[in-house]
Amino acid sequence: QGQLVESGGGSVQAGGSLRLSCLASTYTYSGNCLAWFRQAPGKKREGVASIMISKNIIYYAAAVKGRFTISRDNAKNTVYLQMNSLKPEDTAMYYCVADRSCAFLGPGLNPPSVSADWGQGTQVIVSS
Repeated sequence: QGQLVESGGGSVQAGGSLRLSCLASTYTYSGNCLAWFRQAPGKKREGVASIMISKNIIYYAAAVKGRFTISRDNAKNTVYLQMNSLKPEDTAMYYCVADRSCAFLGPGLNPPSVSADWGQGTQVIVSS
């Protein structure tokens, strides 16, 4: 079983920045694809960014491209999401997801497979 622990959420004003971190167990991190998904109240869950750890292949949702950056630190088994120029519509619970099938690796950021591992989520609130 994988383990994912998110951190770094908080409240910021529009235009501000936050960096989310996702610490994964070694088993979960290695040979995997990881992604950030988010869900706002009353809205469907959506993919934000995904990364293939072994090849550093990256995809972004159109809504965040140019503002968010996903990156990895192999020495720390950690994936980051740097979020700049935040907007009120970025307000959501952000989840880190690991999926060996890499279902979400692609421009469409498809939903993860049923066997994917999820973190507990970290809240991001952006005020106008």
